[in-house]
Amino acid sequence: MSPRRPRGVPGNRWDLLDGLVPDPLPTVSVVVAHYRQQAELDRTLAALARQDHPADLLEVVVVDDGSPEAPRVPAGVRLVVQADEGFRLSAARNLGVRSSTGEVICFLDADTAPEPGWVTAMSRLPALASEAVVVGRRRHADFTGVAVEAPVEQEGPRHELPAPRWLDDAYRGSRDLLDADDRSYRHVIGAVLACSRSFLETVGGFDEDFTTYGGEDWEWAWRAWRGGALLAHEPAAVAWHDGPDWAGRDSVDRQRQKNGETLVLSGLVPVEGSRPRGLRGATPDVLVRLAAAPSAGTAWLCVDTVLAALPGSVVVVPDEHLSVFGADARVVGASAEAAARAARTARVTVDLPAPVRVRDAAPLLEAVSSIGVGVLGTVEVTDDTADQGGGGPVLRIRSSRAEARALLHGTEELFETRSGRARWCERIEGEPSLAAYLGGWG
Repeated sequence: MSPRRPRGVPGNRWDLLDGLVPDPLPTVSVVVAHYRQQAELDRTLAALARQDHPADLLEVVVVDDGSPEAPRVPAGVRLVVQADEGFRLSAARNLGVRSSTGEVICFLDADTAPEPGWVTAMSRLPALASEAVVVGRRRHADFTGVAVEAPVEQEGPRHELPAPRWLDDAYRGSRDLLDADDRSYRHVIGAVLACSRSFLETVGGFDEDFTTYGGEDWEWAWRAWRGGALLAHEPAAVAWHDGPDWAGRDSVDRQRQKNGETLVLSGLVPVEGSRPRGLRGATPDVLVRLAAAPSAGTAWLCVDTVLAALPGSVVVVPDEHLSVFGADARVVGASAEAAARAARTARVTVDLPAPVRVRDAAPLLEAVSSIGVGVLGTVEVTDDTADQGGGGPVLRIRSSRAEARALLHGTEELFETRSGRARWCERIEGEPSLAAYLGGWG
C-alpha cells in the first residue's frame, strides 16, 4: 500500500479535490472533550461506534477535564484525565492529541453526537491535502428522554432545535468557506473540527491561556489560516448538539462573557473587524522590514511615511538607526526579540531593501488588505527609476499564507505573484531634507 502524496491547490480552492477519495484511507483519531456529561457522552460514544469509517482505522480518545468522577467509557475507547484546575478545554484537547495516533484528528465535544458518515466526511480533505481544516455541520436537538443508543440521524430531526442563523448564512454566503477570507476563522467550531496531525503540529495546538468558555477555537483557526490552511465547511458531516446553541441560552451574564472573549481575541487576531479601532493590539497585522539605510535621516523619512500609511504595523530597522525612533514602540531593531516575534505572527510582511517614500497610502493599503485572500500571495513594486535601469523592486509584500504554503509544498505556484510599477512609492535618493518634508514644501 503506497502512501498518499499531499495535493497542493491554489489559494483556498479545495473544490478542486471534489470527488476524490483518499487511497489508502487515513487512520483517524476522534478526540472527545468531556466534563460532567456522562449521559451526553454515552450518546456520542454510541454514535461513534456506528461510524462507517473502517473500525481498524479509527480510535476514540475521551479527555476528561477534571470531573469529580471520571466518566465511564466502553472497551476500546481510551480515557485520559487531567486534574481539575478550572476550565481547561484547550489543554484537554491538546492532551487528547498527544494521547492519540491517527493521521487525521477529529474533535468533538461530549454533548455532540455524530451521524454515521461524520468521520468519513470530516477526514477526506485533510487526508488529501494536509493543510485542510474542516468544520462539520453542527445541528441542535433536545434529546431529553431519548435513549442514548437511538440513531441520532433519526432522532435529531425529530427533536431539532433552531440553529444559529448567522452561521448558516455565513456558510451559504461563502459557498461553504470556499470564498474564505481573513475573518472566516469565526466560522470554525472546535466542537466539530478536523485537521491532519502534521498540520496541527506545524501551527501548534490550542492556546492553553484560554481558561474560560469560548474563543480558543477561533484563535486556533486564525493561526491555521495565516499558516496556510484551506478552510472548508463540510455540510455532509452532521453532528447533533444536545441542547440549544450558546447564543440561544438565557443568561444575564452571556453578553459579559462574550465581551470577555472578544477582548482577548482583539489582542490576538489583528485583522480589521477583530482588532481594536484606536487601541494598539498585542499582535501586529503587518510587519515592515527595512533591510538597510545609508543614514538615519533616510531611515526616519522612510519609516515615517510607512507608518503614516500603516499605523498599526511593526517596523524593523537596522540596529544602528534605532536610536532616532526611541519614542515610538512600533519601531524595533533587527536584533530584538520583538522583531522575531512579529515575524512569527504577522499576516503580511513588507520588505524594503532600501529606504522608500510612500506618497499615497491608498494603493499600499489595498495591497496589504487583499493579499493572502484568493490566490494573490505576493506583490512586488518597482518605481519610475526602473525605466532608467534602477535595480529591482523597491518593496515586496508577502502573505504569511503564501509563505507557509510554499514551505509545505516546496513550490511558489500555489499563490500568484503580481509585479508592477507604482508612482505612489519611490526610492529615497541622496540625503533628504527632513525640514522640507515636515514643513510640506519638499
